[in-house]
Amino acid sequence: MRIGESIKRYRVKPGDKVDLSAIDAGECELYKEGGKLESQQLFDELRDELQALQKVLYAQQKHRVLIVLQAMDTGGKDGCVKHVFSRVDPQGVRVAAFKKPSEVELAHDFLWRVHREVPGNGEIVIFNRSHYEDIIAVRVKKLFGEEVWKRRYRHVIEFERMLAEEGTTIIKMFLHISKDEQKKRLESRLANPAKYWKFNPDDLADRAQWNEFEKVYEDLFEKTSTEQAPWFVIPADRKWYRNLVVARIMVDTLRNLRMDFPKPTWDPASIKIE
Repeated sequence: MRIGESIKRYRVKPGDKVDLSAIDAGECELYKEGGKLESQQLFDELRDELQALQKVLYAQQKHRVLIVLQAMDTGGKDGCVKHVFSRVDPQGVRVAAFKKPSEVELAHDFLWRVHREVPGNGEIVIFNRSHYEDIIAVRVKKLFGEEVWKRRYRHVIEFERMLAEEGTTIIKMFLHISKDEQKKRLESRLANPAKYWKFNPDDLADRAQWNEFEKVYEDLFEKTSTEQAPWFVIPADRKWYRNLVVARIMVDTLRNLRMDFPKPTWDPASIKIE
């Protein structure tokens, strides 16, 4: 069982060039012992440990953890959050979803709506999409000129550096699915009336620009994966494997914070409850 090597295998080192078309979105290289059913026990163990680590994080009120989730449409961001964090105390975890900017948000700089959602002490915050949409969508859909999105690369790197230096641990994960898998997931939504709410015809326009989105993501990883805010490209065609890898990365990251419950400022032995 080599799932513990997830950070090493899927992390994008600063300056690395990424070719998404050459990465098998359906691989399960770090868990070849079995499939979904066989992995369940390990996944449960990881979720239990994640729950325990998050309790210490919340109690200690020292560290802050920011998780950035990006993916193509149907990439599984919602499902990943639902399954990986299902046992974590909701007091210490929050999801911030960034959709099309409102008029109020557009009246400010592009990081304004993002900065107010970053985690505080003892908190895990998950960005479901993020400030990177203001580079990706702007560039692919040509909403602004080249000088805008190029400038934003520098802005997000400096923004993340500031967060890291102020005590935030940043994990950025791209859930990598194949175009064929996206087709299956879109068709499953059309085949089930209970999933119609998940379907957006605009997704088909984005699908038509699949190659353009891939190229922008590749450039993004190369330019914005840093020591203080690394990107991970995670194979996500197999949902069970995606969840296993994300849970492993989360557990290993929190372990590395070397946290402990705060020691009381009073003597427990001196307390008597009548």
